[in-house]
Amino acid sequence: MKPRILFGGLFHETHTFLPVPTRWEDFAVTLGADILGKLGDESPTAGFLEEARRLGWEVIPTVDARAMPSGPLADDVLERFWAEFEPRARPALAAGVDAIFVVLHGAMASPSVEDPEGELLARLRALPGAARVPLFGVLDLHGNITARVCAHAQGLVAYRRNPHTDAKATAARAAGLLHRCLTTGRVPRMHWCRVPLLWAPPGTGTHSDPMRALTRLAAEIEAAVPEVWAFNVMAGFSFADTAESGVTLAAIADGDPAVARRELERGARLAWELRDQGVVNYPAVDAVLAKLGPAPAGPVLLVEPADNIGGGAPGDGTGILRALLAHRVQRGLVAINDPAAVQRLATIPVGGTARVAIGGRAWAGDAGPVDLEVTLVSRSDGRFDLEDVHSHMASMSGTHIEMGPCAVVRHAGVTILLTSRKTPPFDLGQYRSQGIEPRDFALIGVKAAVAHRQAYDPIARAEYFVDTPGPCSSNLQAFPYRRLRRPVYPLDPIAEPKFIFS
Repeated sequence: MKPRILFGGLFHETHTFLPVPTRWEDFAVTLGADILGKLGDESPTAGFLEEARRLGWEVIPTVDARAMPSGPLADDVLERFWAEFEPRARPALAAGVDAIFVVLHGAMASPSVEDPEGELLARLRALPGAARVPLFGVLDLHGNITARVCAHAQGLVAYRRNPHTDAKATAARAAGLLHRCLTTGRVPRMHWCRVPLLWAPPGTGTHSDPMRALTRLAAEIEAAVPEVWAFNVMAGFSFADTAESGVTLAAIADGDPAVARRELERGARLAWELRDQGVVNYPAVDAVLAKLGPAPAGPVLLVEPADNIGGGAPGDGTGILRALLAHRVQRGLVAINDPAAVQRLATIPVGGTARVAIGGRAWAGDAGPVDLEVTLVSRSDGRFDLEDVHSHMASMSGTHIEMGPCAVVRHAGVTILLTSRKTPPFDLGQYRSQGIEPRDFALIGVKAAVAHRQAYDPIARAEYFVDTPGPCSSNLQAFPYRRLRRPVYPLDPIAEPKFIFS
């Protein structure tokens, strides 16, 4: 008889300091058998489905819901998800399942539920027939994973690369561990460790330390220690104000718990030794442009983590646009999410001109909209397919992307792509689908922290991270943390770290 695997997913990276809540209506929700249609879309869900097909499993799909990184979850989101999930899960569990597989992010939060993933898994385990079956799944590397999450799961496996080019492969890897559990009868457990570290997203790229060294250690532990099935290095998400936000480690292991504890402590001490390499600061964008001049040999990237769409920022910050204009840059390019500006241009003919207020509406710390006389270059429905199916974007949204109605405009030497749905700059198809070739530009503004690198590094002559106003600033001291467990570095001085284990 085929193993029966209950499947569900709830995926959101929550920036709790943003003012606008994320509603259930903001999620892309796929129900029941329609989830099976995600086979081949390069998402973590697709990775699980492909491996399930290869292994001959019967998948019982329930709900797969995901939303772009954004503000705090509305309090009813978890309840709305549960209202779809429970009636589909109950009859499957009553008929009997061999395991459960979940796709989660790990950094969700709402005003009343600080750890929605932990709450979801606790509710799932309380359903009749779910308490003892193996529960495996996949997590984002930026999850703020709690001891409660780990207590309810046997094998949640985290991405190992940032940019997340391995999201689909990680889901397949987690399914492989579940297969190992089902065929051997050996059931591991998750062992957890919190390290008192908080790193902003730009400090968590796996191409450099500290994450490069930590992920290498994780691979070494998995290869050398038979009891450890997988070793997760979770960089955490610093813009979620929860008790456990920050760096955590988790070992999926069977056998003597002391072995897992030993390896977790080894990883924790390495993270602590490398703590300063995860702390980042950047020069002001005007200072960088003053050195580069208005027309450097390009493309040169101006990366602004403070308006990092992949971290929840609204993507309408005007910091780089203002700087490009002030320095009279020639062949400048930037994308700004502004549905109001797109609508303002709806009746303007291509080639026509209009006065448009652009950006600066979604975050109070911005200087406000930039009022420009622009020429309309083109407009479109904003749909495109990823050029790189292993893009970080695929881990979030699959391969078919919708930016909403778009308009390309030009003012002086700057070209601006206006979108109606914020779209992280993780794939060059975003511009090429609009008739824009990024290689033709001298300076490109990039609203990201790390995940753009897979797409942009191959075409860039140089890259400068710059400081601009925005809600994803790497200056973590500026955020009013209330729930975060303290002390935590670099917010607090710590002479000797205390590692917390479960």
